[in-house]
Amino acid sequence: MEQSRKHLQKAKRKKRNLILSAVLLAAVCIAGMELLVCRWADPLLYDEIMTPVRACAQAFVRTAADTGRAVWRQAEQAGAEARRQLDRTCIALQAQWEIFTASPADDAEATTLAEPEAKLPPKPAPEEITGLEIRNGVEYLTGGGVDVVYFNQTDMAWEEAHYGSDPLSSHGCGPTVMSMVVSTLQGEVINPVDMAQFCVSRGYWAKNHGSYHAIIPGTAQFYGLTCTSIPPEEIDQEQLFSRLEAGELVVALVTKGHFTKGGHFILLRGVTPEGQVLVADPASRERSLMPWDLDLIVSELSKTRSNGSPFWLISRGETA
Repeated sequence: MEQSRKHLQKAKRKKRNLILSAVLLAAVCIAGMELLVCRWADPLLYDEIMTPVRACAQAFVRTAADTGRAVWRQAEQAGAEARRQLDRTCIALQAQWEIFTASPADDAEATTLAEPEAKLPPKPAPEEITGLEIRNGVEYLTGGGVDVVYFNQTDMAWEEAHYGSDPLSSHGCGPTVMSMVVSTLQGEVINPVDMAQFCVSRGYWAKNHGSYHAIIPGTAQFYGLTCTSIPPEEIDQEQLFSRLEAGELVVALVTKGHFTKGGHFILLRGVTPEGQVLVADPASRERSLMPWDLDLIVSELSKTRSNGSPFWLISRGETA
């Protein structure tokens, strides 16, 4: 009985829907015929009736077109972002692959953190000659040809950071020096962590050894700086001092001596009134505040000559 009752109700609903559909169709047909007759019999009335209909139809079309264009733009933006994300992923994967497959080359002289072999000079320079200042959360070394944005690879801010698969604190003097160079000369502060990631992606990281010497000219060129190699035997002290006083910087690769027991990148940043050199050492604020004799630094330069090592003069402008 229950099934029969449900079947009867279903049949009634179907019959009602058919009747309503037929009535609606008939109404549409009648209205259409009336409009057709009205168009020929009374054009003014026809226009009066159809004008709001046309306006509604045009508004609907415009809305649909605007919606379609908006959806298309959103799809294009989503596609572009997806492509950018894919590019970033590919770069990250490439960097990780290089981390696990890299091996030191001939120009990968060890530039890992080590205590200096020789004693420090007796005292720091007077405060009126050079000092450390913090401006908007960024540390600066003052008193050179240009105030240098200073980063220290051993700071707690980077203690968990890595340069490739090596700790930044012990192997990152190369990217830290280039962070200082680029941040100072280009006015865009780039911290050592970001610079280290960039250097890995460009192949400048040497597993267990620090950095390939190409890190200096390569990074300078990428950031639109002029990088000129000067052989140690061709260093003209008067000309070099003039360039430093004009705000140019020098990256020097030093070996055993007052800065390290192995290999280490430091930055020459200015000259004192007494004719000594100011430096920015990425591993020591103490050494960065001391005046140094140029002859001492030259005597401790690395003997290698790959990729312009061990003395690079860097200034603003396009790389030659």
